[in-house]
Amino acid sequence: MSDAESRAPQAGGPGDDASPEPRLLDHLIELRARLLRGVTGLIIVFLGFLPFANKLYHYLATPLLAKLPAGSQLIAVEVASPFSAPLKLAFFAALMVTMPWLLYQAWAFVAPGLYRREKRLALPLLVSALVLFYAGCAFAFFLVLPSVFGFLVKVTPVGVAMMTDINAYLDFVLILFLAFGISFEVPVALVILALLGWVTPAQLKEARGYAVVGIFVIAAVITPPDVVSQLMLAIPMCILYEIGIIAAKWVASDRRDRDGEDDASSGDARDR
Repeated sequence: MSDAESRAPQAGGPGDDASPEPRLLDHLIELRARLLRGVTGLIIVFLGFLPFANKLYHYLATPLLAKLPAGSQLIAVEVASPFSAPLKLAFFAALMVTMPWLLYQAWAFVAPGLYRREKRLALPLLVSALVLFYAGCAFAFFLVLPSVFGFLVKVTPVGVAMMTDINAYLDFVLILFLAFGISFEVPVALVILALLGWVTPAQLKEARGYAVVGIFVIAAVITPPDVVSQLMLAIPMCILYEIGIIAAKWVASDRRDRDGEDDASSGDARDR
């Protein structure tokens, strides 16, 4: 079956007699419904997290508090920080929890217009990107943050008390989460580039040396100014780059096989 034949039937298709205006209106109504469902889910989870916002912040501050001397604590420089920082964290936590729901709403809106082959490729990529982002955030929280704060506490000059503002700490951690979550998307990015035909697995292998240098430069830019966090970002990214090469090679091979099957099917149809 060709891609044109495998497109899922839907209202407002090329063969329909309906004018473009009603079809556009239907799409806008569907988009509004999906957006409302996504935002409603986010608000519900956010409201559910609000009573536990302070506990969430205490849990997030554990990697730093565990490295500080006994009796040390975070401070609130701004008047509204004790309220705004936990509130910001509750929203970020709600966004992380509802991300699968939000992506499902986007997928449900886009999927009817995709070919079957596009669905077979897009859905695994979407799931992989989500899992890798969560893995990057977990890696940053459980491994990177304790190492970074342990290093920073050790290099603190004598006579200086390390007292961090709660807003500054939250911004630091969230930026680190985003940096590691996005950096862990390297395999997905390489697969997409290979699918678009912009690079080949062979070219990715040849560019391995340049990629390693670029990875260390990126790690030096987006991580705190310490060697520990830079290495803890650069080394996983190098490993993920190799995984991306393997995944791109597998996808390219699978694509060639499917193209060969389609060509064979088309030839048999012409012979008949």
